[in-house]
Amino acid sequence: MAEMTTDVLIIGTGPAGSSTAALLASYGIETMIVNQYRWLANTPRAHITNQRTMEVLRDLGPDVESEAYLHATEQDLMGENVFCESLAGEEIGRMKSWGTHPNSRAEHQLSSPSHMNDLPQTFMEPILFTTACKRGAQARMSTQYVSHVQDAEGVTTTLLDRLSGRKFEVRSKYLIGADGGNSLVAEHITTPIEGKMGVGGSMNIYFKADLSKYVAHRPSVLYWVMQPGADVGGIGMGLVRMIRPWNEWLIVWGYDINEPAPKVDEAFATNVARQLVGDPDLNIELISASVWTVNDAYATHMQKDRVFIMGDAAHRHPPSNGLGSNTSIQDGFNLAWKLAMVLKGQAGASLLDSYSAERAPIAKQIVTRANQSIAEFGPIFEALGMTGGSDVKQIKASMDARCDPGDAAVAQREALRKAIAFKNYEFDAHGVEMNQRYASNAIVTAGQPEPAFNKDKELHYHPTTWPGARLPHAWVFDGNTGEKVSTLDLCGKGAFTILTGIGGEAWRDAAQTLAQQVGIQLNVHIIGPRQTYVDHSGDWARICEIADDGCLLVRPDHHVAWRAPVISKDPKSDLFEVLQQVLGRN
Repeated sequence: MAEMTTDVLIIGTGPAGSSTAALLASYGIETMIVNQYRWLANTPRAHITNQRTMEVLRDLGPDVESEAYLHATEQDLMGENVFCESLAGEEIGRMKSWGTHPNSRAEHQLSSPSHMNDLPQTFMEPILFTTACKRGAQARMSTQYVSHVQDAEGVTTTLLDRLSGRKFEVRSKYLIGADGGNSLVAEHITTPIEGKMGVGGSMNIYFKADLSKYVAHRPSVLYWVMQPGADVGGIGMGLVRMIRPWNEWLIVWGYDINEPAPKVDEAFATNVARQLVGDPDLNIELISASVWTVNDAYATHMQKDRVFIMGDAAHRHPPSNGLGSNTSIQDGFNLAWKLAMVLKGQAGASLLDSYSAERAPIAKQIVTRANQSIAEFGPIFEALGMTGGSDVKQIKASMDARCDPGDAAVAQREALRKAIAFKNYEFDAHGVEMNQRYASNAIVTAGQPEPAFNKDKELHYHPTTWPGARLPHAWVFDGNTGEKVSTLDLCGKGAFTILTGIGGEAWRDAAQTLAQQVGIQLNVHIIGPRQTYVDHSGDWARICEIADDGCLLVRPDHHVAWRAPVISKDPKSDLFEVLQQVLGRN
């Protein structure tokens, strides 16, 4: 007999596991989260935090969102990606990234109430984990997942207490494997994995050193060092990543995956840092060093009956585009409300099938994008003459040639400018971050065609209320206080929401009746003059894609479940039918 029971058991306290625990606890679900280590992340692995992820933290509450901003490096300091021969050496070029270009900044500000930032995992994880524990989740550290057995009623999981060496069992209704890229949970449910693990080798060197004189005048998160012939080997390009401005850093340098991994001791780390910074006398305070492999793999299905996987367990990819923790947290935002409603008897178990249907395509998308971004460094190498051999003198001569007069050098400089600008597909891909559109039984399109993307869908966010898309953000105003409120703030918090306007009062009346009949919380907001929320700027009217008397049914994760462009003949019957389908109660 199991020693402990809980509704949901989560393996792993990373961004995926901790955010899911925080959300479930906020929804009143009994949750246990375990971690095989004694504490949380000890290295600042993930860091880029996009607007969609900040919206999840905002949904968890202003205390969570504000603490994230408190610890984060703000968007302006994320700055302009710099390409150079070393931090002290010649700069080769730069590009405005992460929404700092004026055009991109405008799109960011129009798209969300939240702000992109740089929040290392060493800060993000404790915020989410603490939120989960404060709100009622039970947590156990130094507790390792061993195996599980599921039946028609639940899951029995065997865990190992690493302090005592004793195994024990936990009985739960559902099990979530958020246990990383080498997920044992994913292995045990024989999740189909497409792609390949270990396609490249990389090392991390985490250190402290005041590099202000090299970088403070050109703030950035990422400094790309093009240094063929560096005696540490590799491909001739390394990354110096800002952790804290401007005295805490992480160097990423590749190694040949077909050779033994290098031993990164203090002498080795200091040598690498001196070469990439370009200061032969630099002294560093080495915090840690590690080696890791670049992966190109994703799960094509993310659940088996009562067991789910998320985060790196489901999508395993390099840190390109900064998609890792963001996608992981958004996995949790998708699944948590569904589990909560099923456990509360408000939805049928078939609702849970929509998790994999909606998130597995995202896993494929971001793994593909992240690995493609690595390949897109190729044109920079080509423009600098860093391809096609190991003749360091010839490579350096090719890099120097861009300074010459003449047509060849003009063409080389133009090629280099275009190659660097093309990296916006990695460093300013707003559409990749924001354009997720779900298709599943928890979405009712009612035959309405999906709108086309009128701009590049990887670079630009396309707001739409088409069912399956995230509800567009617009500022509306509190009719009593005059304070501005995001349309996203009117939704979420674990509840379904109806948005309508003057003339749509029948939707409100139907919702009030159906909320009691169906047994769910169903919030309604009528937006218009002299209503609780007023569209003074007209932004909501321009973006909502429905008439004043139309209706948007918004899920707890901010995605539109159903849209009625105009009021129907029988709002109550139509809304009831849609809710039954979305909640899997047919």
